[in-house]
Amino acid sequence: MTNASIKAEATKYIINTYGEARALAFVRGEGAYVWDADGKRYLDFLGGIAVNALGHCHPAVVDAITEQAKTLIHCSNLYYIEPQVRLAKLLVENSFADQAFFCNSGAEANESAIKLARKYAQDQGHSGKYEIVTMDQSFHGRTMATITATAQPRYHVGFEPMLEGFSYVPFNDLDATRAAVSDKTCAILVEPIQSEGGVNVAEDGYLEGLREIADANGALLIYDEVQTAMGRLGTLWGYESFGVVPDVVTMAKALGGGAPIGALLTTEAIAQSLGPGTHASTFGGNPLVSAAAHATLKTILDEDIPSHVAEIGAYLAEAMLGLRDEFDCITQVRGRGLLRGLEVTIDGNPVAAKCIENGLITICTNNNVLRFLPPLNIEKAHVDEAVEIVRKSLRKAA
Repeated sequence: MTNASIKAEATKYIINTYGEARALAFVRGEGAYVWDADGKRYLDFLGGIAVNALGHCHPAVVDAITEQAKTLIHCSNLYYIEPQVRLAKLLVENSFADQAFFCNSGAEANESAIKLARKYAQDQGHSGKYEIVTMDQSFHGRTMATITATAQPRYHVGFEPMLEGFSYVPFNDLDATRAAVSDKTCAILVEPIQSEGGVNVAEDGYLEGLREIADANGALLIYDEVQTAMGRLGTLWGYESFGVVPDVVTMAKALGGGAPIGALLTTEAIAQSLGPGTHASTFGGNPLVSAAAHATLKTILDEDIPSHVAEIGAYLAEAMLGLRDEFDCITQVRGRGLLRGLEVTIDGNPVAAKCIENGLITICTNNNVLRFLPPLNIEKAHVDEAVEIVRKSLRKAA
């Protein structure tokens, strides 16, 4: 099949929640590259939106999935699942946490965290403590609870009324957070870097301030690390990059190396609030995805991928600063590690489209930020190739 024939079939049979602009169908991937149905190769600097941490079809992940598929693909969480136990142990041994809960996506992980925060407050004897403070321009998922937590009104349109118990404050504004927190607040939910919101980075002292506010008010501090965990910022966890430990952390995307898995990590004391019957997931942490995730995380640890990300991320940032000096339309270079954004004064969507036309997969968020989330094991040659394509595309669009 061709790109055009696949699009025609998709238009007929699949509910169109992703728009009409899609023209490509990717049919093969290897490392940092993907090929479309017409045979054209692209350098992937989006990585399935921060999913393909080790690139496409990494041998360790492929082998783990293949071997597990020969043994046991799925069984219920009513029984112990050995690959899930191995994954939980590896996560716990390399984080602040004591225990994990597995689900299928970042939205589900954040939904779990919302439920946990409310249940924990109830278990502490605070029946009226159920409100959660989140940040303007945040993104936490597309379930009803997580789009309510997402402080971007455009995601709320058509789904009103939103759920009760959420309040929004500007990102990086501690005074506004203090004013919003009350004796009804059970949690503060924040992304260390708002990726979808425009690659907005927590300022120095901000997360420390949130930690103090949460502690002073008996609220949990929850980090949504769906896009910042697993080495993306040059440390295994985003919280390590900022030096402030949360009570709960959620993750997904890169954890499975391409397989659909999400997780919540927390301390044993807090985890006790999710007792039998309080929460569950049919497919969460099933044998197949747990094997893929274990292989992904083990490779990240064994090969010290975070240190590599720190080095390559600095190289990418320097190259992007060079583009800023070259093009007046670039106003800022933001991000850490291999989560980077170029803010432009022009409409960024045509630039992103031109990049794709020229063989580089990227995305524009908020209409003015080109966002880059490449595999964590890219090399300098990949950066050079990507930056040259961005340069070429900006010359056409600027």
